[in-house]
Amino acid sequence: MGSVRERSGKLQIDFRYQNVRCRENTGLVDTSANRKKCEAALKRIEAEIVTGTFNYAAYFPNSKKVELFRSIDKRREVARSDSPVFAEFAETWFKEKRPEWRRSYANTIRITLDKYLKPEFGEHAVSAIKKPDILAFRATLPDQPGISEGSTLSHARINKIMQPLRMIIEEASDRFQFDSPWTKITPLRQPKTQVDPFNISEVNLILAGVRPDMRTYYLTRFLTAMRSSEIDGLQWKYVDFERRQILVREALVQGKMEATKTDGSSRTIDMSQPVHDALLAHRAVTGKISDYVFCMSTGNPLINRNVTGRIWYPTLDRLGLRRRRPYQTRHTAATLWLASGENPEWIARQMGHSSTQMLFRIYSRFVPDLTRRDGSAFERLLASKFDLDGTGE
Repeated sequence: MGSVRERSGKLQIDFRYQNVRCRENTGLVDTSANRKKCEAALKRIEAEIVTGTFNYAAYFPNSKKVELFRSIDKRREVARSDSPVFAEFAETWFKEKRPEWRRSYANTIRITLDKYLKPEFGEHAVSAIKKPDILAFRATLPDQPGISEGSTLSHARINKIMQPLRMIIEEASDRFQFDSPWTKITPLRQPKTQVDPFNISEVNLILAGVRPDMRTYYLTRFLTAMRSSEIDGLQWKYVDFERRQILVREALVQGKMEATKTDGSSRTIDMSQPVHDALLAHRAVTGKISDYVFCMSTGNPLINRNVTGRIWYPTLDRLGLRRRRPYQTRHTAATLWLASGENPEWIARQMGHSSTQMLFRIYSRFVPDLTRRDGSAFERLLASKFDLDGTGE
């Protein structure tokens, strides 16, 4: 952001244009009125830079930088004339970036390109796409249909659609030497993560009421904080009964095994006694028919969509419990660990978080409800350790 400053008693406008720092003397004496004039001029300059209409010579005709920017503009004009259309460059970008991505992420980007970005910008030269074009496109997305019937695209989904668009345009601006229009375009505000864990009574009710052959599956979910893709893709080779650990190394995504979601998601989970005993007994059931810990009678891994629709929600309905996504089992594990007084750093490692910051931000408000702590522990500390009556005893 530019500024107006005094130099040798005169005012100077200091700003950046085309990655060049520009300091232009105005010749105006440093007075309150002249500062207002310069600040107003600076605002106009910065606004025109954003919209791509700034003409250096119009503001500073005698500046030595006029010729510099004319030369830069000529070189960029040649580069812009050679810039491809969006559809062509997007395919080049996708091909170059594909080796860096996990298969599921590449599939998501492919869908975003084909369904949203190429139909909108496909025939436009990448250098011709401006900020108003981007904002106008984003404004149409909230009316687009979402995944579930009757829904529309959420802010989170819209931000994910806009992300590859930004990456493509910024890469093109670097290669073809034009100013990126992605200036001061901030992501849409997303609602906070909805955390609605089950309490201990509800967990016990579910484990007692679910289909017997799925009890170990849900017990493991509730007490390890594993994601659906992680537990569905869990294989016996990653269950270490001797060290009482589950190694999360792969996940079942869109029916295929791939590396975990992030490097942090690759982690080691310590098995509690109930999980250890349940999995040990479960190995006698599936250990001989499949490499997968939880599988169908054919030995194939579970299909999460079917498990959710045919077992999870019907069980909640039958037990009279409020419907919640299966992901809430992960939130439940976190709140139970916190409520039991486990070390927050240990909990963060179990969940695959890089720090405890997210842990406290999302889950700490549930701890008093689960532990029934209301300040009485602090009262007991004061009563036992402090001389509150002044007797010295």
